[in-house]
Amino acid sequence: MFKGVYTAIITPFNEDGSVDEESLKNLVEFQIENGISGLVPCGTTGESPTLSHEEHNHVVDLVVKFAAGRVPVIAGTGSNSTKEAIAMTRHAKESGADASLQVAPYYNKPTQEGFYRHFTAIADAVDIPLIIYNIPGRTGSNIETSTMIRLSAHKNIVAVKEASGSLPQMMDVISQKPEGFDVLSGDDNLTLPLISAGGVGVISVASNIIPKEMSEFVALANEGNFEEARKLHYKLLPLFKAIFIETNPIPIKSALSMKGLCKEIYRLPLCEMKPENKEKLRKVLKENGVL
Repeated sequence: MFKGVYTAIITPFNEDGSVDEESLKNLVEFQIENGISGLVPCGTTGESPTLSHEEHNHVVDLVVKFAAGRVPVIAGTGSNSTKEAIAMTRHAKESGADASLQVAPYYNKPTQEGFYRHFTAIADAVDIPLIIYNIPGRTGSNIETSTMIRLSAHKNIVAVKEASGSLPQMMDVISQKPEGFDVLSGDDNLTLPLISAGGVGVISVASNIIPKEMSEFVALANEGNFEEARKLHYKLLPLFKAIFIETNPIPIKSALSMKGLCKEIYRLPLCEMKPENKEKLRKVLKENGVL
């Protein structure tokens, strides 16, 4: 169901801190014109922790409107509160989103049974395809393979965005999952090994700035042309590293600003890059022909 490259799109802001709707529209067009498979608003890269619930819903509404059915929209509607996640997921469905990305509850560190009940409650409450997002480096807890396989039996839980950083864990999920349950990379630099092991794509940060190149790269890998995909992987690897030189989404937003696609405005506690890191990023972008 979800094969290819899905951009975890940034949320651009104006100088007064409001959502920059015009830049968001232009970013959506830039993505679609360059062959992206779909869009993921209000994820971590979209600075969702600092969006109010009203802004969160509004950004989802805008991306659905701007995409206009040309590509799927996977709305980030996860929360560490099951009740809030259900409410935001209901809104996403009503807005016209095609699916929902559900991050693992963060900070409160559920047990494996807690994870299972949380995601199952959302899947039972809202009839929309759900993609589970496992990122223990940010949430503090790992969704274990046995729990993921339990969840994959639910008709509405159709995929996982795997950002555990553990290829053995990803391969365990792939080897045990039911047919039709997709495994997507949550790390650009692990996309190639994951697809070679049986994954089908990536929810990408890098594709914010290089959607065409990421689309070509993942298409080659999914076609089994690993020789050409490997060449692109190593060409893009310095950029994959550079956009995480500081906490995501600071570098990718800075890169988009350098390209004139948004203003370099963040919401605290995120802030601008250190000047020396910005110059390192600029150098990599120039070397890759982005600037």
